[in-house]
Amino acid sequence: MSLNLNEQELIRRENLQKMIEMGINPYPSSTFPITHSAKQITEGFKEGSTDFQEVCLSGRLMSRRIMGKASFAEIQDSSGRMQIYVSRDDICEGENKDLYNKVFKKLLDLGDFIGIKGFAFFTQTGTLSIHVKELTILSKSIKPLPIVKTDSDGKIHDGVTDPEFKYRQRYVDLTVNPEVRETFVQRSKMINAMRNFMTERGYLEVETPILQSLYGGAAARPFVTHHNTLDTTFYLRIANELYLKRLIVGGYDGVFEFAKDFRNEGMSRFHNPEFTMMELYVAYKDYNWMMDFMEEMIEHVALQIHGTTDVKVGENVISFARPWKRYTMYGAIEHFTGVDVSEMDEATMRKAAEDMGVHIDKTMARGKIIDELFGEKCEHQLIQPTFITDYPVEMSPLAKKHRDKEGLVERFEAICNAKEICNAFSELNDPIDQRQRFEDQLELGKRGDEEAMQLDEDYLRALEYGMPPTAGIGIGIDRLAMIMTDSNSIQDVLLFPQMKPEKRSGEE
Repeated sequence: MSLNLNEQELIRRENLQKMIEMGINPYPSSTFPITHSAKQITEGFKEGSTDFQEVCLSGRLMSRRIMGKASFAEIQDSSGRMQIYVSRDDICEGENKDLYNKVFKKLLDLGDFIGIKGFAFFTQTGTLSIHVKELTILSKSIKPLPIVKTDSDGKIHDGVTDPEFKYRQRYVDLTVNPEVRETFVQRSKMINAMRNFMTERGYLEVETPILQSLYGGAAARPFVTHHNTLDTTFYLRIANELYLKRLIVGGYDGVFEFAKDFRNEGMSRFHNPEFTMMELYVAYKDYNWMMDFMEEMIEHVALQIHGTTDVKVGENVISFARPWKRYTMYGAIEHFTGVDVSEMDEATMRKAAEDMGVHIDKTMARGKIIDELFGEKCEHQLIQPTFITDYPVEMSPLAKKHRDKEGLVERFEAICNAKEICNAFSELNDPIDQRQRFEDQLELGKRGDEEAMQLDEDYLRALEYGMPPTAGIGIGIDRLAMIMTDSNSIQDVLLFPQMKPEKRSGEE
C-alpha cells in the first residue's frame, strides 16, 4: 500500500534509518528521570542562584540554531518552552563526536522528543537556558509539525487554524498552540470545583447506565444500537435523570453524576451529539432551593478558575456574582415582545407566533410553540446569567405542578451568554400524575414529535414505592466550559469532537 509520503516525510524516515544504523534506538523503552519542568525552572531560577544546577527535563525539539561546535535550541514540555545550549564537547565523550556532528546537527528533526541533563544559567543576552551535559533521543517524529512563527510580542502565527485540521488532529493543535492546552486545564478545574462543592456538602457521586432499554429524562432523539446476546434494541442515554431519581427512591439524600449523554440531533457550534451533563438530585428540597444552590456553585467555580466573579466572554463581561436576575417564562416573553401569551389557547398562540415572525409547524403543540417563542424572541437577549422560571406544564413532563399557579410547573432554566446552561425542577413524585404526563407524551409522538418521551413502567413503579420531595438539576458542562474559557464553539472545549469520517486517499 502506497503511503503517498511527501519530501519532508521521506527525509525524516531516512534520518530514522540512519540513526538505527548508528546503533541509536530512536524509541527507547527505558524511563527518563525528569526532575523539573520548564515552568519550574523559568519561575524559580534567579541570577546568581545555586539552584537548578542538576536538572533533567524532556520535551519536543521546537527550534534549533546551529553554530559550529555549539548550538542553541528550544524544547517544549507540557508546561512551556525552554532554551537549551548544546556544546559538542559536553555531550560527546572521547574522540567520537557523532552524537553532535551527525545526530544533533543533521538527523534530529523538529518535533523529535529528547531528554537533557544539565544546569540552568543566563546567557550573555540574559536568556535563561539549560547548559546540556547529556542528551538522549526519546522518540523520533516522522511527520513534520505545521510551521509556527512567534513574533517579538509572543504572538503565534502560522499555527493550526483550520478547524478541520484542529479538531481532527487535536494532538497537533495541542502541540503547536499551547493556549489550547490551557482551555482543557481550565475545563478540568471547573469540573473539579463543581465536584468538590457537591461532595463537601455530603452528596454522593454515582454512575448509572449508558446503554438503556428505554431512553428518557429529556426530549431528544436517541442513538439506537442492538445487544446481540439479549437480541434486544438498546439506546445510548439521552439523560441520566430517571436512574438518579431511582436512587433517591432507594434512600440517598443527594446524588450526582458527570455523565456522557448522546442525542442524535444536529451539530453546530453549540451542539455536539456526545456531550457532558452534570445532574444532581437532592431530597427534601425544591426548585427555589436549587436556584440558590446553582448561583452559589457557579459563583464558586468562577472564583476558583479566575479569582473573580467577572468573566470576559467575547465582547462582554459576565458577572456570576449573586443574586442573578429572574423572569417567569411568560414574563420573559411579555418583557421582550410586549405580548402576554399566558392565557392563550394553542390556536391563538399559533397565530400570535406567526404574527411575530416565528415559524411554527403543524406538529407543535402549545408547549413547543412557547418554547419556540422564547428561543426566537428572548434567549439571545439574555447575556448576564438569568433564571427563567415557572414553565407551562406542556413543556415539562417530569416537573411538579406549581403549588400556586394553575397550568405551570416548578421549573427553571439558567440562561447565560444567550444559551441555556442548566435545567432544573421540583421533581414530579406523584406516580399517577407522572403516568398521565407520559401518556400525553405518547400522544405527541403520534403527532410526529420525534423528541417525545417514552413511557417507562419501571420508573413509574419506583415512584409508586414513594419518592420524597426532590429538587433536580442538569448542567451542560460543555456550554459552561465555553463561557468559563471564553471559547466561541463547543468544539473548542471538546478534545475530540464528532466529525464526518475522514476521506482516505483514492476515495471519492
